[in-house]
Amino acid sequence: MRSSRPRIAIPARLAESTSVTRFGAVVTARKLAELIWDAGGEPISFLPVESEDWRERLEGFQGILLPGGADIDPQLYGQSHNSNELYGIDSLQDECDISLVHYALQSEIPLFTICRGTQVANVALGGTLMQHMDKPHLNEVSTIEFKSIDSDLGVKDASLLISCFHHQSIDTLAQGISPLAFASEGHVEAVRYPSNSWAFGVQWHPEDNYKEVSGQLEIVKAFVNAARD
Repeated sequence: MRSSRPRIAIPARLAESTSVTRFGAVVTARKLAELIWDAGGEPISFLPVESEDWRERLEGFQGILLPGGADIDPQLYGQSHNSNELYGIDSLQDECDISLVHYALQSEIPLFTICRGTQVANVALGGTLMQHMDKPHLNEVSTIEFKSIDSDLGVKDASLLISCFHHQSIDTLAQGISPLAFASEGHVEAVRYPSNSWAFGVQWHPEDNYKEVSGQLEIVKAFVNAARD
């Protein structure tokens, strides 16, 4: 009997070390996997490798989640490294994530991006990033405002309490991406991607407070339901 839970593909993050491994690791945040599960999906992580054949590799998956992680190589958006705060840059991770964004949008499989994932998608489509914010949002809880409420995203209220952990933000928004919400400083916090399918991204981490803020879970339920359909 086929499970009613749609399978959500999550590219693992490449880590130099973790508390339970002696060597470099491939990891997925536990809270993030639990969020997908609580929203009704089946979270499945996979190893990033070179020269992906996504159509073959993701056969049987119904959605793609691009999670948070380390920084993107600025050369990919036409800049040199101009900040000492850059960390964790990995060319394989960047290559995998960027090609996955293109595959998701071209194949019209539902796509949800979080933090780094949203930054990657912006770069993949031709946008740029601010390499280091004047006031990084590290462990910051704040309220954002939606300039327009998109019912497909599952958002019902114009404001939402969010939890952030990022020192970079979108600078130039790629052509075709629609901004939906902004932080008080003005940087983009939520977007819709150019696709005929469900395709959205957020700059914050909904996994941080979805058990306390129902609006976070509703967004991910909307993603999982789109994958199910």
